Amino acid sequence: MYIILVLVIIVCVLLGLIVLVQNSKGGGLAANFSAPTQVMGVRQTADFLEKATWWLVGILVVLCLMAPIVWHNSTGSKPKTTVVNQQQNANNAQQDGNTATPTAQNE
Repeated sequence: MYIILVLVIIVCVLLGLIVLVQNSKGGGLAANFSAPTQVMGVRQTADFLEKATWWLVGILVVLCLMAPIVWHNSTGSKPKTTVVNQQQNANNAQQDGNTATPTAQNE
C-alpha cells in the first residue's frame, strides 16, 4: 500500500524536474548543451525529454488508478463502525421498540 504512495511521489518529483528542464520554445536543456561534439544532438535531447515526460505521465496515471484498488484490498471488506453508524443503530433500535442500546465496538 505504501509502496505505491512512494512510487507516486518519486514519479511526481521526476516529472516535475523533467518539465522544469524543458523550455516551452524548444530550448531548455538542449539549448544549454549544443556543442558541436555532443553525442546527442539538440533534437535528440528534446525528443528524449518529451518521451520521458509522456512515459512518466503514463506511469503516474497507472499508479493513481491502482492506488484505490490496493487501498481497498488492504483494508479488508469488513466495514468500520463509526459514531454516525452507532447513532443510526440506536435510532433504529428505539423505533423498533427495542430499548436496549447497542454497545460500541472497539476496533
